[in-house]
Amino acid sequence: MTARLVASLYTEAMLLADETRSYFDEAGREDRDLLPPLQRVLFSCESLKVTTRLMHVVAWLLTRRAVESGEMSLAQARAPGRKLGPAAESDPGSVEVLPPVAQDLIEASCDLYARVARLEQEIDQPSPKASPARSLLSRLENAF
Repeated sequence: MTARLVASLYTEAMLLADETRSYFDEAGREDRDLLPPLQRVLFSCESLKVTTRLMHVVAWLLTRRAVESGEMSLAQARAPGRKLGPAAESDPGSVEVLPPVAQDLIEASCDLYARVARLEQEIDQPSPKASPARSLLSRLENAF
């Protein structure tokens, strides 16, 4: 993983966090107040889920930035407490009854979280051992 990828994801996460905070603290209040009581509760629950997802993503990316800058070792970054935190999934049926802006923010947070989770999984995969056959082929290619 490159520093450029981490920086890009961090910028995306911070912009999405700011957009989310702005919506749920301001315009979203008006949208929420227009909803029936049960949907208002769903709206509040989903806003917490979005916030939690983004918080975990930002924390994970800050850890990666610390590794890139030498402030933390890779071993420290791989400690269980530094892994991407768990985030509750959003129920598609619940999300579809929410205002369109809320739906977009929920979807964006789920997408970002899923991408970062895949990155973490790739980082934690042990490097595959070199195939003896490929090694022999490589040596033969280099010899001729």
